[in-house]
Amino acid sequence: MKYIIMADGKEKRWKNYLGIPKHLVEVNGEKLICRTVRLLNLMIPENSEITVTSHDKSYEFESCCRHEPLNNALEIDRFTEELIDSNICFLYGDTYYTLETMKTIIETNTESIVFFGNEKSIVAVKVADAEAFRYHKQRVRDMFLKGEIANCKGWQLYQSFSGQDLSCEPEIKDNFIRVDKDTMDINTPEDYRKLI
Repeated sequence: MKYIIMADGKEKRWKNYLGIPKHLVEVNGEKLICRTVRLLNLMIPENSEITVTSHDKSYEFESCCRHEPLNNALEIDRFTEELIDSNICFLYGDTYYTLETMKTIIETNTESIVFFGNEKSIVAVKVADAEAFRYHKQRVRDMFLKGEIANCKGWQLYQSFSGQDLSCEPEIKDNFIRVDKDTMDINTPEDYRKLI
């Protein structure tokens, strides 16, 4: 299994709060993204790979490698095209994962695609069927570029995969595992202050 930690976003809502990227803010004395890497290394088999996607060389951490995405024009592109394969898991670099959530993500098996999150956000996507994942990612991207949908994010990917109308609000249906409420993504300074 390969684990991809996505950390190549534009951070528009973060607005350079504290003068550092949101992935590098500290929680209990540890950088947020380093905590994710550490938790993965504690729980995954030794033959698993961890990759952080970022163009910033300061995102090179011990026990994982850094990959510079070839394309990062739209938010959906954070699911780095050249890394999509069967048996991968995409995690968000700006998410605080509890031990229980990380355990759930790692231990969940799928023959297709499974999303993890809550009503507010998707925090991970596990992919066993790379062809289906590529299809839905490209479908969402194309619809957004044609002006058919207003957003081009993980939620639209989930809606496409679960057969929902992408012009409506997403509904949590099949192939979605709810995680505990203490797992949260950090998009804004307010999110970070709430976590702390």
